[in-house]
Amino acid sequence: MVSKKSKGRQKIAIKKIENKDDRFATFSKRRTGLYKKASNLVSQCDADIGIVLSSPTGKPFSFFHPTTDVVIACFQNPDMQLSETDRLVAAYARNKVNHLNSRLEEFDTREDAAIAQTRFYDQMSKTRQNDWWESIEQLNVDEMTMFEAWLDNAMFNLNNHLNQLEIGASSSSPNYF
Repeated sequence: MVSKKSKGRQKIAIKKIENKDDRFATFSKRRTGLYKKASNLVSQCDADIGIVLSSPTGKPFSFFHPTTDVVIACFQNPDMQLSETDRLVAAYARNKVNHLNSRLEEFDTREDAAIAQTRFYDQMSKTRQNDWWESIEQLNVDEMTMFEAWLDNAMFNLNNHLNQLEIGASSSSPNYF
């Protein structure tokens, strides 16, 4: 049996952090985590939420969704119906959050694809260092398709660069005619 190299994740006693710098860093990290949890609650449960914090230095922070007015009005009088304006503002805020979340998911997907492509290119680079032609025969259909796309892209870039060089050479040479 292999022994552990570290103690792993340990429970931290909840008490005031005496070191000022550590306290500020912990507040900042915990505030970010709290905002993420609140954002998840909003998107998953369609909840209205309001958070007001004051940092150890006295600086105020807040998180409200959909708007400050809507959350405070609901808190002051839970049975009260929102005005038409407040409902429209809340609907707009929810739509904007949903739109931004979908864009974030799209960017995450693009990032994952770019990471996979980079890994593939790194693997291809390593393959190139080995016996290149033998390794091509071992590629599966998906890898061969990606390799073909990479070759097409390389060919396009080479032709583009060659055209740029030819244009630069023709414009810099003197014209004696």
